[in-house]
Amino acid sequence: MSKSLQFRTPISASCSTSPMPISFHSHQEYEIYYFHTGRCSYIIGDQIYELAPGDLILMNGMVLHSPKADPTTLYKRTTVHFHPQYAAKLLGLGFRLPLLRPFENLKNTRLSLSKDEQAIIEPLLGRMCALCRQPDDPWAHDLLLATFLTLLTEMYRFTRQPSRPGGPDMSIKQQNVQRMIAYLEEHYPEELTLEQISAHMRLNKYHLSKIFKEVTGSTLFDYLYQRRINQAKVLFTLNPERPVTEVAYETGFKYPSHFSRYFKAFTGIGPDAYRKAIRDPKAGSSLTGQLQ
Repeated sequence: MSKSLQFRTPISASCSTSPMPISFHSHQEYEIYYFHTGRCSYIIGDQIYELAPGDLILMNGMVLHSPKADPTTLYKRTTVHFHPQYAAKLLGLGFRLPLLRPFENLKNTRLSLSKDEQAIIEPLLGRMCALCRQPDDPWAHDLLLATFLTLLTEMYRFTRQPSRPGGPDMSIKQQNVQRMIAYLEEHYPEELTLEQISAHMRLNKYHLSKIFKEVTGSTLFDYLYQRRINQAKVLFTLNPERPVTEVAYETGFKYPSHFSRYFKAFTGIGPDAYRKAIRDPKAGSSLTGQLQ
């Protein structure tokens, strides 16, 4: 069963055991992802993490990411999303520690928590999920904020440790896919062909396409187009006045019409509507889910 629970503050927590696949996506919020059980690899940018129970991921949501869970096992995770500007306001009330620094400096990182650390984090996440089910209760609202700040404080302490154990090693197949994603990350604005990627990887193009789909759940070129659209979202967020045509060319599209079609396919709205929602958040409030 899966529920997306949006609280009436810019903080949401979701506890889920849904095996449903999640495609590559991005969002403006920071994300905390905690892996309880199952078998899952998590792809963030050009990194692939093979997860183990007790792994915690701290993520800048604008980076393209997607979990790839084994549907034959019970896949349980908890996610927390929050707007960094809102969190910064809360922390500006007298906190001495830079609790958002792990998200800002480490960018996207996986922490393999010890049993003692898991015993601290799991009750906090469980409480946040429960409180998010009470959106009209002022007591629940304030307790959610207090629990969230405690969670940030504990995670900051974990990241300050000089060394942490890594997760499971990647297979050769996963290593090859990570190399492919790194290549796409460097060359996504260019005109790419399967033959070029195959030559760089020194792998048969059919084998290359097959293992990319197996590891990521996406075709190689679907990922490439999603990466280009994700960069366009970043550029529009930084400057919503930029012309659509200019952004289309900068992100690797030869024709603005193709850019608009793919943008709408991946985000649910066209680039002009997206820019308008960025410029006028109130007018775009009904598009919140599509801006993710």
